[in-house]
Amino acid sequence: MATVPDTSARTKPATDPAGRPIAGVVWMIVTGLCFVAVTASVKMVGTEVPAPQSAFLRYALGLVFLIPMWPAVRAATLDRQTLGLFGLRGLCHSVAVILWFYAMARIPIADVTALNYLNPIYVMLLAVVLLKERIGPWRIGAVVVGFLGTLVIVRPGFREVDIGHVAMLFTAAFMAGSYFMTKLLADRAKPQVVVFMLSVVVPVVLAPVAWAVWVPIGLTELGWLALTAAFATAGHYTMTLAFAAAPLTVTQPVTFLQLVWATLLGVVIFGEPADIYVMLGGAMIIAAITLVTWREARRKRPVTPAPEAHGA
Repeated sequence: MATVPDTSARTKPATDPAGRPIAGVVWMIVTGLCFVAVTASVKMVGTEVPAPQSAFLRYALGLVFLIPMWPAVRAATLDRQTLGLFGLRGLCHSVAVILWFYAMARIPIADVTALNYLNPIYVMLLAVVLLKERIGPWRIGAVVVGFLGTLVIVRPGFREVDIGHVAMLFTAAFMAGSYFMTKLLADRAKPQVVVFMLSVVVPVVLAPVAWAVWVPIGLTELGWLALTAAFATAGHYTMTLAFAAAPLTVTQPVTFLQLVWATLLGVVIFGEPADIYVMLGGAMIIAAITLVTWREARRKRPVTPAPEAHGA
């Protein structure tokens, strides 16, 4: 994962309150397709390459996309506390990425996609605990529905729960920690600097772990991971365009289409069964997040970051 979108951009309303909803929806659909391509390329690598090594190579290959950000980074003045936040965020993100790559190789794409929708629920809880934000009945309801959706997806006791499902639950938690710190860093540094620092810190953190499990890798696997980097970067860029074109209340429900694309891809390309319960659980989580986003946007409160159905 070379970039993570700046969450501060998600809380800023468009100059025109109505925005350009059609453009926003179109860009968000393209974003979903890019992120599904990310999951597919990782799935193609499979378990042949250890998760830490795949994650490291994905970031190392994505460093080329940071070149245009260098002028902004050179001009930035960062204090010790901000640098500490960058380091802590990079650590959380690194753990999340390893777990995501591990899960992606072991459970269906649709399951990974649906469970990643938990990120905003975790971010909401972190904001309540650490920032003392008020949690009213709407937020409580969203958390309850979100975790009920998780139970519908995993269905413990009704089907075998793979270690990949457990990894995804922790992936969402660590990724939420990364997004939460992005929210704090957005007030301390420019978006280019926030993205650049994450994209540099993560491979540094991953390098010793990757080295410990390193295996020889062929050009085919390297090519798939290069595609992962390219599609992830493109997805983050088109997501930014979507947020700039239309309010989050318009673009956020469209993220559910990522689950549709992921399910179709799993069925057609990887022979994975279509699971109606995964679709239902994902829809429950998205509905809860969307309702809270709409409610808080009407009250002009900062909204929860939009969910991302990927970890790269």
